Order: sequence, then structure tokens, then C-alpha cells
Amino acid sequence: MIYLDAAATGLLKPPKVAEAVADAVSRMGNDSRGTHPAALYAGRVLLETRERLAAMFGAQGADCIAFALNGTQALNTAVKGLLHPGDRVITTVMEHNSVLRPIYEMEEYGVALTVIGCCDPLLSQGVLDIEALERAIVPGVRAVFCTHASNVTGNGNDIRRIGQKCRENGVLFVVDACQSAGTLKIDMERDCIDILCFTGHKGLMGPQGTGGICVRRDIEVHPLLTGGSGIQTYSKVHPRIMPSALEAGTQNGHGIAGLLAALEEIDRIGMEKIREKKEKLVRLFVRKVQKIPGIQMYGDYDLPFRTAAAALNLGDEDSGFVSAWLEQEREICTRSGGHCAPLMHETLGTREQGAVRFSFSYYNTEEEVLEAADALRELSQLCGY
Repeated sequence: MIYLDAAATGLLKPPKVAEAVADAVSRMGNDSRGTHPAALYAGRVLLETRERLAAMFGAQGADCIAFALNGTQALNTAVKGLLHPGDRVITTVMEHNSVLRPIYEMEEYGVALTVIGCCDPLLSQGVLDIEALERAIVPGVRAVFCTHASNVTGNGNDIRRIGQKCRENGVLFVVDACQSAGTLKIDMERDCIDILCFTGHKGLMGPQGTGGICVRRDIEVHPLLTGGSGIQTYSKVHPRIMPSALEAGTQNGHGIAGLLAALEEIDRIGMEKIREKKEKLVRLFVRKVQKIPGIQMYGDYDLPFRTAAAALNLGDEDSGFVSAWLEQEREICTRSGGHCAPLMHETLGTREQGAVRFSFSYYNTEEEVLEAADALRELSQLCGY
């Protein structure tokens, strides 16, 4: 099997991730629920993971990072914990439904929404209209919610430029880093990011069921969930100090142990080396497939910052058919359809057809890339292009 669906989940992981999860299953107690060795071990694992994440993201400290089960939970926490009736919020057509749907819910309670589109006439490249976004960032806007990189095209956004504009106008800047974390450099201080949401099972190469939200210290986010916290037992309200403020109940300690092992491996390899290899793979793929008869590529592969994802279609063929053929005939795993990004597909003109996404990990090889390109060439011939 050739797994080229890393943007959905990182199936190919460092071996130490599984080892760490197995070790935690047999050793880990419950963080902040006791002072015995098993509970203290859990506390040390969670703290070290927070510390590594804070260093990776340029957060103000480990206490600024609260764990979540995934990016969706983190983004829901940010949207629903920040916005109130009467607020004005900006987002983009590049967003995942994990951003769009919570904001649409908040619209029903009186939040005013502006959605920024892509540059015309090159809509098939799916490049965000940064100038239009900058014009919309004015005093009185509560927050900008923006993805660091599209989960469909891999196109990245200049978050430093956006963040600086937000900071100048007193607007909160919330970044969805689910596609970029572990691949693209992020520095919350330098990039003027107020809240960063991420998942652990994609570019960070950790287990599913991990992720989190990083919050600047002077910002208070209302929790999505309340309940047991291990501290302030007799208070009628949930603790307001981070990270407990945004963590209710037992965390996925076993998964976080695996995430810690993945972060250690990223630090050992070096994020720049990881990015360079993934960029090399996606550029090789694009170079090999873009001249295949019938292939329509989406995205801008000349952007200075992007992830290792490539979206395409073959003529008028349904994207589901193409993806299924690749798996059934050549055992190549891809993702087809709408990718939970409806506005991006409407922009690309692929609402009905969807698109086939190839997304690469550090553990993919050039041989796998070439085989995928060869498979598309074969299918193109079979379909008469």
C-alpha cells in the first residue's frame, strides 16, 4: 500500500510513537488526580509535551497550551469561547468546516460574518486575496479566523502579515494550524497570533485524539466544556487559570505520550529538513503529473510557504471514481470529494466533481511519488484522454 493521505491523518509515524503509547497504557495514572508515581508520571508527560509545543509554536509558556481531542474541538473552543452577539468576525473561503460551521452557528446568535475570497481571475490557484482581507481588518472587528494552509490545495497564507495587521487594529487573530503544525514555522509572538489551534495526528505525526489550543496570556476564552479539573474542587465554577480553564475531565494521556514521542522525533530530525523533503516530494509529483492529458491541477505551487498537498482532477471524471481506481488497481490511498472545505471547492469550481488530493509525509519516498504519477498516466489513457 502507498499511503498518500497525510493531510487527513499521518498514518506513517515514527516507531517510537506506538512504543510510547503502549508504555503509557501500562504506566500512566491521571494527571492532577493524586500524588502517587503513576499520577506524577502522567503529569510529567503532559508538562513536557506542553513545553515542547510551546517552544515549537513560540507560545509564551507551557501554561498557555490546553489539550483537546482534535483540531475541531480546539477551533470550536476558540469560536464559541470568544464571540458574542453583536461581534463582527472575518474568515476566508479557505477554511475547513471546523471553522465555518461553528461560526455559522454563532451567526444565528447575532455575530456578523465577512468571508474573504480568493484572487480573481486565477481562482483555480485558490490564492487568498490578502489585500481584501487587510482592507476588512479595521477597528471594531472582534477577530479574524484564518487557516495557515488550505487542506485542499496546500496553499499557505502569510500569517505574519495578517497578524501584524490585526495587532495594529486591535483585532484578535486566530490561526488554524491543523495542516501546518510540524511542517511550517510558526511563532505566535513574531506572527502576532493570539490563539493557535492544532491537531496532533497530521504533520505532528502523533496519535489521533490529540491536539490543542494555544492562548496568549492576556486573553480569556470561555471553556467549551466544564467539570472535573483536579483543582479547586469546591468551587462552583470551572477554574479560570490556564491550562485547566480549557481542560475538563481526564485528558488523552496515552495519546499525548505518543505525541510527545513524535515531537521528540521532529526535534531530532529538524523541522526544516522535514519541510524540505515534503516540499521536494510534492514538487516532483506536480512536475510529473501536470502534463498528463486530462489532468487539471489546483493550487499555486510557487508560493514561498505551502504544505505537501496537491489537488487535481482527471477531465470530467468523478473524483471518487479516480480515487477508488487508484486504490483498487494500484493500492494508492488518496482522498476525494469535498474535503470538508465547501467554500474552497466553490471557489475552484469543483463543488460537484470534488477533487483528488495527494498529500505526502516525511516517510513517503520518491519511488512512491513516481508510482502515483505513473498510475494517473495509466488511468488517463484508459479514460481516453
